[in-house]
Amino acid sequence: MAGGSVVTQIGGKEYPGNFTFFVAMACLVASSGGLIFGYDIGISGGVTSMDSFLIKFFPSVYRKAKEDVSTNQYCKFDSQLLTLFTSSLYLAALVSSFVASSMTRAFGRKWSMFIGGITFLVGAVINGLALNVLMLILGRILLGVGVGFANQSVPLYLSEMAPPKFRGMLNIGFQLMITIGILAANLLNFVLSKYEWGWRLSLGLAAVPALIITVGSLGLPDTPNSLIERGRGEEAKEILAKVRGTKDILDEYNDMAAASEDSKLSKSQWKDMLEPKCRPPLVMTIFIPLFQQFTGINVIMFYAPVLFKTIGFGDDASLMSAVITGVINVLATVISIIVVDKAGRRILFLEGGIQMMLSQVAVGSLIGHAFGTSGVGELTKSYSTAIVAGICIYVAAFAWSWGPLGWLVPSEIFPLEIRSAGQSVNVSVNMLFTFIIGQLFLTMLCHMKFGLFFFFGGWVFIMTTFIFFFLPETKNVPIEEMILVWKNHWFWGKYISESDIHVGNVEMIKKPHVT
Repeated sequence: MAGGSVVTQIGGKEYPGNFTFFVAMACLVASSGGLIFGYDIGISGGVTSMDSFLIKFFPSVYRKAKEDVSTNQYCKFDSQLLTLFTSSLYLAALVSSFVASSMTRAFGRKWSMFIGGITFLVGAVINGLALNVLMLILGRILLGVGVGFANQSVPLYLSEMAPPKFRGMLNIGFQLMITIGILAANLLNFVLSKYEWGWRLSLGLAAVPALIITVGSLGLPDTPNSLIERGRGEEAKEILAKVRGTKDILDEYNDMAAASEDSKLSKSQWKDMLEPKCRPPLVMTIFIPLFQQFTGINVIMFYAPVLFKTIGFGDDASLMSAVITGVINVLATVISIIVVDKAGRRILFLEGGIQMMLSQVAVGSLIGHAFGTSGVGELTKSYSTAIVAGICIYVAAFAWSWGPLGWLVPSEIFPLEIRSAGQSVNVSVNMLFTFIIGQLFLTMLCHMKFGLFFFFGGWVFIMTTFIFFFLPETKNVPIEEMILVWKNHWFWGKYISESDIHVGNVEMIKKPHVT
């Protein structure tokens, strides 16, 4: 298949079962783990734009932003210590995700969620009571540990519990909760910014989503895959029957058990990940989260109020603009939930990439025309409206493509024996580049100015091209049969031998389509 112009779409077994209330509630509760991640993303940018917070912890930044009228607009908030407050969480999440991998495999997905919720809760309390920068950073580190555990376990849980034809919809529930967390944080920042102590409530109220996932996880059943992996086969059958709403689960259970037997041959999941058959999902699980961060989304989500203030919006206007992008984020994620299992992953990736690239070029051009390279100038009402509209179009594209799919696809493409390790790679790469972008953004904005939007737009072009050629369609494929997708791909097929396929009685249905 020359040049990758044709890929093969696979259809595997269709197991009996329905979309049950039991699986819907289990996935809803598990998805609430996304609230802690989303709340933190939304709250940090708003808090760092509050005068009372800056005066107490970062007075030099406050003076430069408020008192030095000669400061270049692009450089008003450039401070490595200020960005360390935001980005330290993601280094902690990176490290903790590797610990979470072993715990998730040994003790199950639900207990990783519980640990994530408890640690996040403690971090929220410390941040809300912070007296100095050291307490702030300590609290952020504990929040990061919580995010690392939750982000490692929740997408796995959702992908393993969901019926194949509803896996995309249920897994994106995690991203929906992230967007709801962001919106809630933006609304709170808007209301609480009017009070001198508002930043304490904003940070401390992170305890609410932490309590939701902590208490909720205690009532969750573990996934049938995890139960089988830990030698609890009869319990796995009971849960699988409840999840599928039928007693006719023997065929699916046997495939899970076969996958578990294969996984027991694994002496080291990290070593096994380097085998040729695991190369396709490993490459995807490195590049998808890397590219997700180089869309530039965290420029908007971390620093939306700061960004809007930097380009000339007033205090209330900047926070309200962040609320508007938060609403768009939620609504567009709902669209993704509705269409992902019908349209598929590839079309959302590709359309979203094109839309993001065009909107970034438009926003960069508008800001460049208003401020040039000097950073001196003012935004007219029409320019301000156009910039907010461009950013909303960008956020919508991310929210129905790279946002949810960046968590969905890596969680559904690994074999059982290395699935928890694969998800740790996904989380750690995501957190590493989240940290890098978070730490460098304000400095990059100061030096690259409006060109920063073109920089991210260029990356979006690269990642969209990558998806076009190298990501096969994974919708409706049972999670334990995903190896068939790689086997039938024009490029990845050479890494999969016939002996690597251990799924019995699978009919490969080849449906070539132009990509």
